[in-house]
Amino acid sequence: MSRRFRKPLEKKSVREAKRGDKRAPAKRGAEKGTRSGEKRVMSKHAAEQRFGDKRAPAKPALRRTGAEDRPRAPREEAREETVKAAPALPTKVQTVTVTADENNMRVDRFLEARFPGLSFSHIQRIVRKGELRVNGKRADSKDRLSEGDSVRIPPLKLDAPSVVGALSEAAAKTREALQGMILFEDADVMVLNKPAGLAVQGGSGLSRHVDQMLETMRDAKGQRPRLVHRLDRETAGCLLVAKTRFAASTLTGSFRHRSARKIYWALVAGVPKPKQGRISTYLAKEENEEESIMRVAEHGDEGASHAVTYYAVVEASAQKLSWVSLKPVTGRTHQLRAHMAHIDHPILGDPKYFNKENWQLPGGVQNRLHLLARRIVIPHPRGGVIDVTAPLPPHMLQSWNLLGLEADRFDPIENAPEE
Repeated sequence: MSRRFRKPLEKKSVREAKRGDKRAPAKRGAEKGTRSGEKRVMSKHAAEQRFGDKRAPAKPALRRTGAEDRPRAPREEAREETVKAAPALPTKVQTVTVTADENNMRVDRFLEARFPGLSFSHIQRIVRKGELRVNGKRADSKDRLSEGDSVRIPPLKLDAPSVVGALSEAAAKTREALQGMILFEDADVMVLNKPAGLAVQGGSGLSRHVDQMLETMRDAKGQRPRLVHRLDRETAGCLLVAKTRFAASTLTGSFRHRSARKIYWALVAGVPKPKQGRISTYLAKEENEEESIMRVAEHGDEGASHAVTYYAVVEASAQKLSWVSLKPVTGRTHQLRAHMAHIDHPILGDPKYFNKENWQLPGGVQNRLHLLARRIVIPHPRGGVIDVTAPLPPHMLQSWNLLGLEADRFDPIENAPEE
């Protein structure tokens, strides 16, 4: 039987040198063969051996690039933006500083912007109890903040979402009533046609208001639509509502940066002269035993805020009444009502600001506030523009018909500047 002898193993450097010597001529031969026009065939196994290492990184690289560059579906964006727009609520007392963007914001809107989804009732509760303080002092929810103010915020919590299930008969009727008000709706936003007489938020003696009605529209995850701005109880028309936290945060920012455009229609006493103009005053709240009103104040007065309104007469009726279109640049409480009273042309049916003595309503005109949030134009949270118009409410339509006013006339407020 023959015996096999193994050669001693050569050093690694020697083996590599030999392999290198063997490969070099093959490469030169291949190059010569290619130059001479010979076809070179490589087996599949050899190709994998040679190119496998180079090809392997290509697939994951393409996958990463594709995932980054492909357009994202709206739902993906919604999930990402929702996470960004909904900061964690503080579980202990914290102090924050008001930024330049938040200058002149009301306390309640400051909290809504910082913590989207925080309920109105919770905000009112912590303010009423004095748990929220500005520069060490108690604050009212309507107080205005200034850049650099120090705001003490107590621990906050979102109201526990209601169990989503079958609605009671009363809740189903409420939801149906809300759906009947919808002028525009998509996955992020609703614009409601709020009727005159329906309050937007709760108050003393109010059991029915829009904020409470929105409870019936919670989605499968328990999220409920959120109010983005306010209208007075007796003012009818366009009311913007956000259906997601992302939309609430984005739309609130649009109002704060004045990129939202609102147009109101009113029926006022007399005919303003000039027929188009700008009203610029300071307004401050004045409390008395029965109610609070906004009075024209001086610059520097305590609680005074600058307010600007553009107006334009659309059509007059026998010099006694006129249909006026209004564009508020700022959004102060009762701004339009106080401004029209200030120039001696108060809005008909206004129980707080109508100051004409011995003045009688024309026959057939109802003694109700003739003020309509006619149109709202605002950037959509996902791109594009929301542009919605509300019809005249029944009592104003009756007045228009009695006075022979044509609701489809050109509205000259379109030419007012965008400040």
